[in-house]
Amino acid sequence: MRYNEKELQALSRQPAELAAELGMRGPKKGSVVKRRLVKLVVNFLFYFRTDEAEPVGALLLERCRVAREEPSGFSITTSSCGEASSSTGRRFRR
Repeated sequence: MRYNEKELQALSRQPAELAAELGMRGPKKGSVVKRRLVKLVVNFLFYFRTDEAEPVGALLLERCRVAREEPSGFSITTSSCGEASSSTGRRFRR
């Protein structure tokens, strides 16, 4: 599936259905935790560096379910060929 970069950037500026700040660590032992902001708009999950307005990238979420886990948290559950995996995040508000 192909998308126009300008269209994706415009979509990333739309109000988020859900947003969160995540900490991610690289695959090497002892690597530094990097903070990323993620924003769910329609079925795209955009991710940003904390100090930049333009997204670093986007993930197209298909066959996923986003559910509120607690008042300030949510989870994204995906299923593929009968297998299920999930990840959780905390809501982020500016």
